[in-house]
Amino acid sequence: MQPRTALVHHWLVTMRGGERVFEALAQLFPSADLFTLVCDRKKMGQSFNGRRVRSSFLQHLPKAAQWYRYYLPLFPYAAQQLDLTGYDLVVSSDAATVKGVQAGNATHICYCHTPMRYVWSGYETYRRMAGSLSRRALGAFRKSLCQWDYEAAQRVTLFVANSRNVQKRIRECYGRESCVIYPPVDTERFSIGREAEQPGDSFLVVSPLVPYKRVDLLVDAFNKCGRSLTVIGDGPERQKLQRRAGPTVRFLGAQSDNSVVRAMQQCRAFVFAGEEDFGIVMAEAQACGKPVIAFGRGGASEIVKPEQTGVLFEEQSIESVIDALDRFDGKTFDSFAIRRSSLRFSRDRFLREIGELIPTGFASPIYDFKI
Repeated sequence: MQPRTALVHHWLVTMRGGERVFEALAQLFPSADLFTLVCDRKKMGQSFNGRRVRSSFLQHLPKAAQWYRYYLPLFPYAAQQLDLTGYDLVVSSDAATVKGVQAGNATHICYCHTPMRYVWSGYETYRRMAGSLSRRALGAFRKSLCQWDYEAAQRVTLFVANSRNVQKRIRECYGRESCVIYPPVDTERFSIGREAEQPGDSFLVVSPLVPYKRVDLLVDAFNKCGRSLTVIGDGPERQKLQRRAGPTVRFLGAQSDNSVVRAMQQCRAFVFAGEEDFGIVMAEAQACGKPVIAFGRGGASEIVKPEQTGVLFEEQSIESVIDALDRFDGKTFDSFAIRRSSLRFSRDRFLREIGELIPTGFASPIYDFKI
């Protein structure tokens, strides 16, 4: 009998790094059933065409695809309602609560993007940026959510971390060990453009405009130093950031995948000021041959090779960002060496390494895995 496989992702309401991971997993398991808490097909483009995606009861709540974060207290119950006890293998792609699905006797492999940021590592940031009502609600539910998340983590068979940074966080939050498999970068689509030898004058950031990404810090730093910055992305912070921006900072909003690639190929360098779990967008920029200037914590310290593929700064301060920009100005970077460095994050490498964890008979036979 063919083994039954289920793939679960926390939510499918946009196509960012976590969703690209789930897209690759769906390719690896073409016969698997797909599950999520909330799904918005219109935001997923051509991904998962022809595949049914089963969602939780959250899907039927008002504006679920836009307001899903406000339903955070319901996440544990929604995850538990995804009953997968009839499956032989469950692979969850999680930054929230879907590690807590009812997997029964199935082997459950959790690809962890991060322990739930709202209540663990990012709690203080979200609390500080939230409105008074959201702040009180988050404080009231935090303890019970942490306890539930910890207990759910103990039922997972094997954790896979998306970086050494998250591997450490899994150990601290859940007391569990994990192996590290970096997420997949589409190194064919993200490639060096014709402008490699004559880059543009503007620096670039591509990011959801939410507090922990620290685009506000980049806006302030570029306001002060007068260099040109292009911001691609949208989110609840956009209007506030645009009011804060000076004449050298330009906001383009959300852009198509092709436009993002083109912007990366044309920029002078990619900049990032947040502390990322991994930060796939930085690896994508490097696949385009562009140096990255980033806060030297979290995933950036695993992606950027200082003085070879970019520049790291040590503090989330205006002065530290400007100092990194000044150091960048005094250096010359080899676009092709930067791209070669990014190939360690390729999609084929991801599929191969995930496949090596999977028991024979579950994954697609189109890949020659070492089982």
